[in-house]
Amino acid sequence: MPLLESGWLLRHSVVMCLLLHSLVLMTFCFHHAATSCSQGCYCSESDGRGKTVRCSNLRLTEIPQDLPNDTQRIYLDFNLLTVVPSNAFWDLPMLSELDLSNNELAQLEPGAFRGLGPSLTFLDLSSNKLVNFNPEAFEGLRARTNLTNNPWHCDCNLQLAMPLIDLEPLSLTGIVCETSEPPDVGAEGVPFLLAQDLDLCVVMKKTTDVAMLVTMFGWFTMVISYLVYYVRNNTEDARRHLEYLKSLPTKQEQSEASSTISTVV
Repeated sequence: MPLLESGWLLRHSVVMCLLLHSLVLMTFCFHHAATSCSQGCYCSESDGRGKTVRCSNLRLTEIPQDLPNDTQRIYLDFNLLTVVPSNAFWDLPMLSELDLSNNELAQLEPGAFRGLGPSLTFLDLSSNKLVNFNPEAFEGLRARTNLTNNPWHCDCNLQLAMPLIDLEPLSLTGIVCETSEPPDVGAEGVPFLLAQDLDLCVVMKKTTDVAMLVTMFGWFTMVISYLVYYVRNNTEDARRHLEYLKSLPTKQEQSEASSTISTVV
């Protein structure tokens, strides 16, 4: 009996040791995944400023997927990034500064900075190849944003997007029009936000007015055609009815016929 109890205690101790070892290993792995540095990047941490990840000038073509979850500042400048995909920084709830300047960025997908609204205070997108402003990429974002040195194309879509943006107002002064639609409104080289009298939707408004006139003319033509058809058909019916009435005997003829019958009788 003592031997059986000793064997049971031994097995129980081994199982407990294995479970404890697994728990420690899992804790270490999770901690390492959350706090380790992205491959190829340099990480530093200081009291009061949190973790900084520097991935500058590494010729990166994609945003790293293994960024530490506790990162507060990321420098991805001077790389070869061409697009910021949706939810690219979703799992970085503490991120306050993001530098994406001096890349080849030409596209910001909808929700590119989703999840950063509460924490991000500064976003640098300067010196890229951004042409069209996509308000869906900045949803919920209120950060101060550097948008300078991009070949912005200013058109009616940009004008309509401005009221939908929650970015710090001065950030939008960085949108300087390199091209515009229509091209003859004097927008080139002008900060779009500061051009108070600039109306890039004038062509669309004129097109809308012309379309409304064409539509109204079409309806008017249909109404006139229906009236002509109605009058013509009813005129024919009235003519036939009139001929029918003329073919009926008159009261005088009926009276004369009655008198003749009476005389004969």
